[in-house]
Amino acid sequence: MADQTMSYQPTSTTETLDAHKVAQAIVQTTTQPASSSTADTAQTLTTRREHDCIGEFEVPENAYWGIHTLRATRNFTVSGRSDAHHPQLVKAYATVKRACAQANAQLGLLDEGKARLIVAACLEVEVGALADQFPIDQLQGGAGTSLNMNTNEVVANRALELGGHAKGDYAHIHPNDDVNKSQSTNDTYPAAAKLALISEIKPLATACKTLAKSFHDLADRHINDVTIGRTQLQDAVPMTFGQEFHAFASFLKSDWLTLESLIPQLSELNLGATAVGTGICADLRFREAAISRLAENTGLPITAAPDPISATTDMSVYITLSSALKNIAVHLKKAADDLRLLNSGPRDGFNELDVPARQAGSSIMPGKINPVIPECVDQCCFRIFGMDTTVTWAASEAQLQLNAFDPVIVHSLLDGMELLDNAMIMFKDNCVDGITINVAAGLLHAQSSPSISASLNASIGYERAAQIAQEAVRENTTVRQVAGERTELSDAELDDLLDPIALSRRLGQTCRERRK
Repeated sequence: MADQTMSYQPTSTTETLDAHKVAQAIVQTTTQPASSSTADTAQTLTTRREHDCIGEFEVPENAYWGIHTLRATRNFTVSGRSDAHHPQLVKAYATVKRACAQANAQLGLLDEGKARLIVAACLEVEVGALADQFPIDQLQGGAGTSLNMNTNEVVANRALELGGHAKGDYAHIHPNDDVNKSQSTNDTYPAAAKLALISEIKPLATACKTLAKSFHDLADRHINDVTIGRTQLQDAVPMTFGQEFHAFASFLKSDWLTLESLIPQLSELNLGATAVGTGICADLRFREAAISRLAENTGLPITAAPDPISATTDMSVYITLSSALKNIAVHLKKAADDLRLLNSGPRDGFNELDVPARQAGSSIMPGKINPVIPECVDQCCFRIFGMDTTVTWAASEAQLQLNAFDPVIVHSLLDGMELLDNAMIMFKDNCVDGITINVAAGLLHAQSSPSISASLNASIGYERAAQIAQEAVRENTTVRQVAGERTELSDAELDDLLDPIALSRRLGQTCRERRK
């Protein structure tokens, strides 16, 4: 089921088709193709007059958006990033509107002709057309009402155009009465947000798998090369480089499994519950019909939230997803930091491995090379920690019957998912794939560590083993040499007890789940 649901794309049935041809095939009419640019809109000399509950405005004649969008662009001027910066959210919103139009038509609530035009317009948006018609700042007040109205206006005006009517001729197709029929921002915005997040899970999980494979491959090349394990930055006991790198791969496997497990949770929607979860302004049959249509259109396991009132304010799945992203960041930071430590040197550090030399590391010290890729990964992780804080605060602000802060939550999560995706690809391509191991240094560290004396406990007791370890440190020699002088154990016994490879494999070879 995971692989099947992970294949979601907002318009999987039409993704290889031209958007305009799809629309024309549905409405069986010849129209002018949808096209508009921000520059053209700004320079237009002709306008149309639109009104809302506040008053009237002149809207550029060739704009697909209307007065609500125009007001929002003037009101929200903070981030400089529009909703269109995350096209997956805009496309997902059109997917939701399409399912709602189909459900309304199925129930006899919306004229079949209008429904065909609305569906056609939605399909265009779903494949990327009219992307420049979503200009509202991401950090918009109103719990996403502005994006909802922006979508209603764009879909309505494109549908009007497809039907041979002028933009703004809402007597034929109305943004609220027809495109938004049986809906509210409070059920459609979260539905679109969750579809958008689901669409990003597959590439992120794939990046986890690809980076994990890179660590697996590195580990497999060094399953017999021993080094010293370290706890609390102090020498511990022997292990192999293979075990160390397999652990990173295991981290990533747990991460992608967690991501995939979130798809059913994100697929539980409150569509049809409208404003506060009571279903006001919607036919009692609409919720089931809309959920069914959306599931059919996306191929996702879409279900209706069992408690509509609770679901309207519950941000749990966002918090869970944010936590999963934070956990990936913690794992990436751990791997990056460990590589930086193991790469330290080349004379006065661990010097157990070399990350690829990517650029000169100093403007004053000739020949210095720094681990710049792991450092970049760390900075990406810091941003994710900030994202998680933002999501936590926004999710906690669900006063009374609605959380008004869905916009900052979904845009923060989409930013975080994209950043992690890019970071893992960069980490693999520019660092992990090119790591080389200093096998001799690892062996020296394993053989000279005083902590290897732990393997003598059963034969000579903890106290004597501790004395041998302390003498080895004090005399700057090895436990093997001191034990040979201070115990009755034979050379063969000591070789067996202090063999670093054997000590590293008490539980068998690392990474028990072998890759096929």
